[in-house]
Amino acid sequence: MISVSWAGGLCRVTLDRPDKANALTEAMLVAVAEAAEEAADRAHVFVITGAGGVFSAGADLAEAKAGLATSPVWERASGAIAGLPCLTIAALNGTCAGGAMGAALACDLRVAVPGATFFYPVMKLGFLPQPSDPPRMAALVGPARAKAILMGGRRINAAEALAWGLIDAVVDAAGLDAAVDDLSAAALGAERAHIAAIKALVP
Repeated sequence: MISVSWAGGLCRVTLDRPDKANALTEAMLVAVAEAAEEAADRAHVFVITGAGGVFSAGADLAEAKAGLATSPVWERASGAIAGLPCLTIAALNGTCAGGAMGAALACDLRVAVPGATFFYPVMKLGFLPQPSDPPRMAALVGPARAKAILMGGRRINAAEALAWGLIDAVVDAAGLDAAVDDLSAAALGAERAHIAAIKALVP
């Protein structure tokens, strides 16, 4: 349900459960965390994306009700991505919902297709967001807009997400890979220590 591929210094992690809108199970989150932890020693660029037309619908609801909603594995996965000393990119091939937003928020850059929507329905579902997600979201969109998403149940489209600063670019689905390649080119040609040093300078 997770595929990991390498092309030189680029590690690509794909959420691969399209029949379930890439809803995240505990096993998938562990696999994402392990891929990021491995990439820490090798990657110049780390990309996370989804298979099919959705990035991820968030937590698998059956597992969420059974305890996944409060599992530390969410923080392990997003923390592993956030801590990478390389360029990290979320290639959002479709809707990004709920806890899946944690992986996207943990990345340095987020590129989405025009049909993507973004929402985090924790208020409606009665769960708390993962602890690191609200501050990362607020750093991008500001406190009021973060509260609109998390507390007001606001669902925003790609154009709004771009205007708010939640994502950095909107590209056609056919151009998503090319956009990622363009963003990756400089880092792939650099020394890993140089990438890490520049990243460390940016708060």
